[in-house]
Amino acid sequence: MSAVPSDLAVQVTRPGVSPQGGAPRPAGRIVSALRSSPSVLLSAAFLVFVVLLALAAPLLVGLVGWGPYDFDKNAIDSDLGGIPRGALGGVSAEHWFGVEPQNGRDIFIRIAFGAQVSLLIAVSATIMSMILGVGLGVLAGYHGGWVDQVISRVMDFLMAFPSLIFMIALLSALPAGNRPVLLVIVLSIFSWPYTARVIRGQTMTLRNREFVEAAVASGANSARIVFREVLPNLRGTIIVLATLAVPGFIGTEAGLSFLGVGVTPPTPSWGQMIATAVGWYAVDPMYFLIPGTFLFLTVLSFTILGDHLRKQFDGRDVA
Repeated sequence: MSAVPSDLAVQVTRPGVSPQGGAPRPAGRIVSALRSSPSVLLSAAFLVFVVLLALAAPLLVGLVGWGPYDFDKNAIDSDLGGIPRGALGGVSAEHWFGVEPQNGRDIFIRIAFGAQVSLLIAVSATIMSMILGVGLGVLAGYHGGWVDQVISRVMDFLMAFPSLIFMIALLSALPAGNRPVLLVIVLSIFSWPYTARVIRGQTMTLRNREFVEAAVASGANSARIVFREVLPNLRGTIIVLATLAVPGFIGTEAGLSFLGVGVTPPTPSWGQMIATAVGWYAVDPMYFLIPGTFLFLTVLSFTILGDHLRKQFDGRDVA
């Protein structure tokens, strides 16, 4: 029997991998599509600004001349109940975003340190929930049987549980020390089932694909199949889920801090600043608007980016 001509040979590859090698072509199309969207570019630019603001917060103290806990009594009018001196809540060359009423703390530097706290908690909770959700989701979806039943019942229980009420009650009862770590743990415990459910469903689909069956037939063990065949084809889904999880955690942390059970004073937090500003919005609206605007734009930017990634990954296999 004659050999099949090379130009007629059929190349079999895993989904998302370019037959010629190199970077996956679907990923390149996704990047090009995201770059062509003005809303995504603006969102990415704002997120870069917020991240740089958080990373540079300690350096900004020397530039601004005020720390997040420093009081400037000269910036407030004690005769008027502690209202900031000057227009727009005390905005000046010395205090770029003005000062807090009654104590004169610099709002700009507290926004920077608040970004540091919010992003640290949100990213840490996202990493933990992704590790738990992806690990247990793949375990349930690939093995099935009693393993799937046990993990699925735990997921159902946690998803049906009134998590916000329980988080408020739990954080109220726990000591105030090291509250960011407690927030990360509590947020992760109640968030991983949503990731695990999506990953479980996609893993159940992938385990019946030809490349997985070929790996099984070749004698590869389960661990090798999961790490070499299944997980690479879940990469796009994991990226989208993580991108959409971060704004949710930022909003939840801000909400818990607003209610007084999240980050405790004097540690800066956007939610805590908004809660304090509620009583001053009539006489000093800038104190309310600035942290509220940063919180809104950060959550919106992550949501826009995650939503566009989801649309681009829908219907595509990306290794």
